[in-house]
Amino acid sequence: MGRCGLLPGGCVRPDVLILDDFAMRQLSAAHADDLYELVSERQGRSLIITSNRAPSDWYPLFPNPVVAESLLDRLINTSQAVGQVAAIGAPGWGIT
Repeated sequence: MGRCGLLPGGCVRPDVLILDDFAMRQLSAAHADDLYELVSERQGRSLIITSNRAPSDWYPLFPNPVVAESLLDRLINTSQAVGQVAAIGAPGWGIT
């Protein structure tokens, strides 16, 4: 999981953890399990997630639907959406 494995305490210790470009591609079973453990161990601590996909589009990216449901339930049902940013050139923005 990026540089977290190189740090003492991994990614569990920081007060705020940012997952940038979350759900860009399908996760391997090992990565999905690691992410589940990370989110479970960080419960109650700040986690910022950015993604180009809607949360409803995250489910098929996990190889195990049970892990997906449990993990995404923890993320989505305990989170607060801060806002959305549209990409330049997105339909409806008048920029092509």
